[in-house]
Amino acid sequence: MIWYPYAQMKTMKDPYKIIDAEGVYLYTEDQKLIDSVSSWWCMIHGYKHPELTEAIKQQADQFAHVMLGGLTHEPVEKLANKLREFLPGDLDYCFFSDSGSVGVEVALKMALQYYVNKGEWQRTKVLSLTHAYHGDTFKTMEVGDDEDYHFILEAYGEKKYAIHVDTNIPALEEAFAKYGHELNAFIVEPLLQGAGGMRMYDISFLQRARELCNEYDVLLIFDEVATGFGRTGNRFVADLVLPDILVLGKALTAGYIGHACTVANHKVYEGFYSDDPDKALMHGPTFMGNALACAVALKGIEIFERENYMEKIRKIEEISIREMSGFSHPKIKEVRIMGACTCVEVYDPADLEGFQQFAYERGVFSRPFLSYMYSMVPYIIEEDQLVQIFDIMKAWFAD
Repeated sequence: MIWYPYAQMKTMKDPYKIIDAEGVYLYTEDQKLIDSVSSWWCMIHGYKHPELTEAIKQQADQFAHVMLGGLTHEPVEKLANKLREFLPGDLDYCFFSDSGSVGVEVALKMALQYYVNKGEWQRTKVLSLTHAYHGDTFKTMEVGDDEDYHFILEAYGEKKYAIHVDTNIPALEEAFAKYGHELNAFIVEPLLQGAGGMRMYDISFLQRARELCNEYDVLLIFDEVATGFGRTGNRFVADLVLPDILVLGKALTAGYIGHACTVANHKVYEGFYSDDPDKALMHGPTFMGNALACAVALKGIEIFERENYMEKIRKIEEISIREMSGFSHPKIKEVRIMGACTCVEVYDPADLEGFQQFAYERGVFSRPFLSYMYSMVPYIIEEDQLVQIFDIMKAWFAD
């Protein structure tokens, strides 16, 4: 029996069974659905993209996977070189893993060991945002701040190594003044906090964070698992403010295979580069650098650049603003739009009960959570398809 995610198995309703998928559409036996959430935000090119499928087939004809322990292969070398060219600044050193959560674990481990390698054993704390979500593994839950996902950690008592701060500059400055010399890293979902409620904040906060990290010699980590590859309307938020460590996932492999990359700058990498074996990063996921994942990632990045996806994202944002900005209802607390993300937050989560089925019956797959109805669409979506999603959102409140 399947144990499904984020669900009480005793009371959950039966999931919709997908029998096919193509473009922006999911197909059940009785319905054709626009996927308004891109399968947890990763299917930026849509489903059954012929070039992506062919890239995997061609690689599978050679080999599907070999370990990176003592071995290497062309797809992983090409992907690392492409990311070095594709990413901003001196984010040049790629450590691959098998999921976004593990990619964040690697980043946090890198940050801690970077200072241990320097002999600064007191830097054991991590600063993160309130309402942060970085994954469901244990260290990612510790730096997270959402009781709906991470309440299990209450069994351990008060957090010893994680400090949370709101997205306002005075609070940030106060946190650095108090804890700066104990911090090894400040980790953020830049500009857009996803699972914590599609919360959006200003770039000036990250600019000040960069200054403070420099002043207190703290590593800045951007978790762009969800925000990378254009979701915020920027290619990467790292193009605007340069972190020391960047974590990529989800859209990295076009949603075809789970994979992630933790990318370090020269300073971080050189903190491990030594004749001393004890200074090596002792981490190695079995499926890191998986050849199929690397092949599809390379093709996905090629399509992203060739098809000018940033223009597609600008068009999505333009339509989203036109259709949803200013939309109001007594049950709605706020409508937020950034890039290819639109969120409708209601006051009472009960007001979204039944919306998923309502949308399903009208040809859209949606997955609201808590107080948030949102869209995170594939970038290949057409205007009429996007408008259909928004019309159904608005119709829910009209009904």
